This record gives sequence, C-alpha cells and structure tokens, in this order.
Amino acid sequence: MRHFLFMLVALSTLQLSACGFQMRGSYQVPEQLQEVSLQAPSRSELGNRLQRELLRYEVVISPRESDITHIELHEDYLDRRILSLLTSGQVAEYELIYTAPVTVHTLDGRLEQHEIQIFRDYQEDPNFALAKTRELEIIVNEMRDDAVQRLMMLLTRVTLE
Repeated sequence: MRHFLFMLVALSTLQLSACGFQMRGSYQVPEQLQEVSLQAPSRSELGNRLQRELLRYEVVISPRESDITHIELHEDYLDRRILSLLTSGQVAEYELIYTAPVTVHTLDGRLEQHEIQIFRDYQEDPNFALAKTRELEIIVNEMRDDAVQRLMMLLTRVTLE
C-alpha cells in the first residue's frame, strides 16, 4: 500500500510538470534575460521593486551594453476616476488606475513599448480619513507589486519572440 501511494504521488507530480504547470509568481527566466540593464527614474519605487525581483531570479544587472536586453522604465503615475457619489455630493468610490510605461530593447534590435495598467476600486469615507489614507498606500503598493509581476511576464514573452 505504501509503495502504491508513493507511485501515485510520483505519477501526479510527473503529470503536473509535463503539462507546464508553474506556481503563480514562479518564472523560468529565459537565457536572454540572464543579464540585463535597467534604467529607471531616480527614486522610482517601481524600479527598486523590479530590481529586487530580477535579483531574486539571479539576473545580473549590468551597465547598458548593446549585446544585452535593456529595460527602460518611464515615470509611473496614479490616476483616479469617480465611480459613485454620496447623496451629499461627496465622492463615495474611485477607480484607481496605476500606469507604468516601459520600453524594452531586445537582443535582436527590436524596440518594444508597453504600458502596464493596474485597476482597483477604492471607497472613500470622510469619517475615517486617516485610516483611508493608510488603506490607499497599501493598495498602491499592491498595484506596484502587480505591475512588477506583469512586467516579468512581459519580459519573458518579449525576449522569447
């Protein structure tokens, strides 16, 4: 019985790996991304997070050279759109739109320009202004983390093409 369970687990693991299953947030970094150069605006939180993510996957970040992939982050920004109003005319709910423009210079000379956009709903409550300010900070940080994950997927796709 013990031998049967071991074989069942081994067979299940083999099937999962054969279908290409990967845990979310787990990437196989292509060979073209083993060494990159990164350019970001000064004090860019998105640039810092991307750099940490690249180092986590043991990607070497070098000065810009012609024979490596170059990632250029532009100024990211947060915009908001009113979704609903209270009867008093105050804003009750916003849609937050985080935009991170990026340009990727690939090894084969292509120039790929993309805009990563993350959307979140945010409810405003004037009675809890301090707590809502902290909640907004947390949401924006989560949006930046999501943008880094999407950027990693974009880099993998762009360099494999």
